[in-house]
Amino acid sequence: MSTPDPLCSEADLLYSEAEEDLRAAVRSLLADRCPPSAVLAEAESRRPYDPSLWRSLAVEMGVAGLLVPDKLGGQGATAREAAVVLEELGRSVAPVPYLTSAVLAASALLGCDTDEEQVARLLGALAEGRAVGALALPLSTAPGGAPPATVTARADGALSGRVGGVAGAVGAEVLLVPAEGPDGYGLYAVDTGAPGVTGVTVEVSTPLDLTRPLAALHFAEAPARRLAGPDRARAAVGRALMTGAGLLASEQLGLAEWCLAETVRHTKERHQFGRPIGSFQALKHRMAGLWLELVSARATARHAADALAADSPDVPVAVAVAQAYCARVAVHAAEECVQLHGGIGMTWEHPAHLYLKRAKCDEIALGTPGRHREALAGLVDLPAPVG
Repeated sequence: MSTPDPLCSEADLLYSEAEEDLRAAVRSLLADRCPPSAVLAEAESRRPYDPSLWRSLAVEMGVAGLLVPDKLGGQGATAREAAVVLEELGRSVAPVPYLTSAVLAASALLGCDTDEEQVARLLGALAEGRAVGALALPLSTAPGGAPPATVTARADGALSGRVGGVAGAVGAEVLLVPAEGPDGYGLYAVDTGAPGVTGVTVEVSTPLDLTRPLAALHFAEAPARRLAGPDRARAAVGRALMTGAGLLASEQLGLAEWCLAETVRHTKERHQFGRPIGSFQALKHRMAGLWLELVSARATARHAADALAADSPDVPVAVAVAQAYCARVAVHAAEECVQLHGGIGMTWEHPAHLYLKRAKCDEIALGTPGRHREALAGLVDLPAPVG
């Protein structure tokens, strides 16, 4: 795996040979195991994710542990490699809990004291694919500090309260729950996979994006273990949200790339008036404009991933730029894909709707583009327009 050179003053946004090899391996697996027909079938099955596909990715390929150091059971890679995986997962809208478990949950744990046995054990389980984790916050939560907790904790760690709109909670064995306890804000672990655990109810919602289920979590004196106290817990949650938002841009990039490639393929094959519809100038201009947007989206997504990998002080700015831009590009690409496929693009049998739904849900995940533009304005001291 590549490691950014600390002596290099400029970010290298090109993909390394190791990153391209990783991409090829993940793409090959997804092409074989996760074609559009399989994604449609999985969406209709109402399972939270495809366990067989996740096992192949997390255990056999080891991608679940990319962000986790070697000594804790991971691969010791960086956000750059994780971004490559998310590009390919976005390209196939794969129903796997990579963003929620391997990115959000793992990043929250990495923000805790990894020398503590219980933190190291949970990280090892997530990194090795032995467990799936979820951060018990609404998926719409934007980075910029830990949000107020809606769950309370007793002195013995028992949790009570409710959290809605949680992604990855369905099917997760480990829930990382921010809660207000006797000593203030804390991060707690609830092991839902342990035998005899009570007090946790997962109320499944009906999301727009069927490949990434949402749920409301109800805690009624659920047994939990405190992982971090006030300051460290807030920093850990903030780190998870920032990492998740930065890497979500790569998923949006992969999604948009598939939409453009599929649209170009279709317009080459679809004929009207004896010629491919892609030869009409109006459609050429639309696809060319979308390609230019994708070039910029790739640059911003790669910059965010590289900044996260290097732990750069520019991370907040890079993430805000990436999310403010990539979210809109993904939605635009998916909308164009549906429209330029004509009538077939409106059908359930064609996968275009999966990409449009994922793009729309990603647009409000971990902060809307407007929220990130506001954050960016504050970060670079750019005053908002008056009137």
